[in-house]
Amino acid sequence: MRSLFKILTFTKELRGYYIAIVAASILTAIAALAVPFIIGAATDVVVDALSGARTESSAITAVLWLAGAFLAIEVFSTLISAIGGYVGDVMSARMRTILSTRYYRKLLSLPQSYFDNELTGTIVSRLNRSITEVTNFAKAFSNSFFTMLMTTVAVLVIAAWYAWPLALLLLIIFPIYLWLTALTSTRWQRYEAVKNEDVDTAGGRFTEVIGQIKVVKSFVAELRELTVFTRRYENTIRTTTSQSAHWHGMDAIRRGVMALIFFGIYAIIFTYTVRGAFTVGDMVLLVQLVAMARQPVTMMSYIVDSGQRAIAGSRDYFDVMAIEIEKEPALIEQARRPGGIERLDLRTIDGPALTFDNVTFGYDQDEDVLNGVTFSVNAGERVAFVGESGGGKTTLINLLLGMYDLRAGSITVAGRDVSTMSLLELRSQIGVVFQESSLFSGTIRENIGYADESATDEEIIAAAQKANAWDFIQKFSDGLDSVIGERGLKLSGGQKQRISVARAILKDPAILVLDEATSALDTRSERLVQAGLESLMENRTSLIIAHRLSTISTVDRIVTLKDGRVDEIGTPAELAESGGIYAQLLQLQEEGTKAAKKKLRIYGIER
Repeated sequence: MRSLFKILTFTKELRGYYIAIVAASILTAIAALAVPFIIGAATDVVVDALSGARTESSAITAVLWLAGAFLAIEVFSTLISAIGGYVGDVMSARMRTILSTRYYRKLLSLPQSYFDNELTGTIVSRLNRSITEVTNFAKAFSNSFFTMLMTTVAVLVIAAWYAWPLALLLLIIFPIYLWLTALTSTRWQRYEAVKNEDVDTAGGRFTEVIGQIKVVKSFVAELRELTVFTRRYENTIRTTTSQSAHWHGMDAIRRGVMALIFFGIYAIIFTYTVRGAFTVGDMVLLVQLVAMARQPVTMMSYIVDSGQRAIAGSRDYFDVMAIEIEKEPALIEQARRPGGIERLDLRTIDGPALTFDNVTFGYDQDEDVLNGVTFSVNAGERVAFVGESGGGKTTLINLLLGMYDLRAGSITVAGRDVSTMSLLELRSQIGVVFQESSLFSGTIRENIGYADESATDEEIIAAAQKANAWDFIQKFSDGLDSVIGERGLKLSGGQKQRISVARAILKDPAILVLDEATSALDTRSERLVQAGLESLMENRTSLIIAHRLSTISTVDRIVTLKDGRVDEIGTPAELAESGGIYAQLLQLQEEGTKAAKKKLRIYGIER
């Protein structure tokens, strides 16, 4: 139950709704408790009239008044119940909104390492399942629990007034029922955790396959993927079979014990009535009260069942919420601050624009990917990184962006250690054009303007022109308002990458990073994109991970990496004569043999 109370405190802004629902529940319970008294009184009036103890006319008047009281109570109960249901629905929707937005906000603040280890679909599935189960329970609990509690207490007090053995038997029902329920809880939650893992994994794979459906179809892997997906859900059938057998077996025991106790209760009521201790009206009253006591007990099974699901779901939810975020204060809080972020002019500073000093890093518990990497980049300089695929080139960029924490060493930008900078300040100075264009499903305007949501159409068009993208944008019937589809699927590779370049131009970063930005393009598209990149790199500090030796040859300096360490640093002309990695690549290019091309691909070089 601690998880459920944690949800209540986590959504304390809903306390007004909680109070309203509790009040409606209490009033509904009071109204319901009045009905047995009315029917019991009416029964006694009828019995008195039939026995001659009361005149017919007075009896009719009395029962009509009692019927009118019943009608008034039913109308009142209906209205209050409708209000409580309405408030419960709104509360449930608001709770879903609060939990969902906080979960999303948390995800946006989590370190990159979290996303490295989780499938996107699994994250989405966990969100949907956890919050659905929690909100469903909160709604059921708020609408039912307090009514049940009020009814139970009232029935116990009234039963004790009439005959203490009745109250005693009613009193022992609840602890026995809860004790038997507790016996099922631990094993049930173990089953639920296994089932949730299968559902989340299947959901994660589903999202991944739909996102890569062309790959799946090209490898004729539909049956394979369907088999894997089906197997996960078949696992849930087996788990549910065991889980349900356990739960309903225990439920049968609970209901059997209840039947024995209620046998004793009815036996007492009927015996007392036969002996004359109760009137017929008293008997009818008590029978109805006992029936009202049965309802909370039977409803408790549903409440406990949904509560178990909510506990399992909330555990997954709060596990994510407990993960340490990237930096304090969070990026979202920083972005709300007035005044914006000051742009760095690296040309006005003393010393290097960027320095890696003895940087050592590895992912999670794996061995080091980078070990003692040291180099510096001057303002306005173009520096290329060359090394084997997987040798740490992209890792350098991730570290510069603050995606991961270093194991040792430091990175400084404009003389400031990036570990002392807020992530918003740091990342605002850096523009990245990735190998994958990474566009969103909206319009061209939205994708270019993603760099600056306040940008005008004129600024967006100017960025598109510099990126050599404006010509093809104009050919679309909707121009900047053209919808490009998920991940830009309606655009060619070259068009998508030129949109990415335009986005980076609009950001106007102090430091530009090109992560193999033209590697996936044909020759013509590459020329167009490269022209846009030249415009973007002009008078700007640029870091380049290139896949063309022709691109590398035009930079100011080259840093070669070998086994996670800096091997050489120098100009293209210097390294061409050094006999190192760059010189070897040039030699392999000149050879032009299949073996040479194969070796070039090891370094991510195509020609």
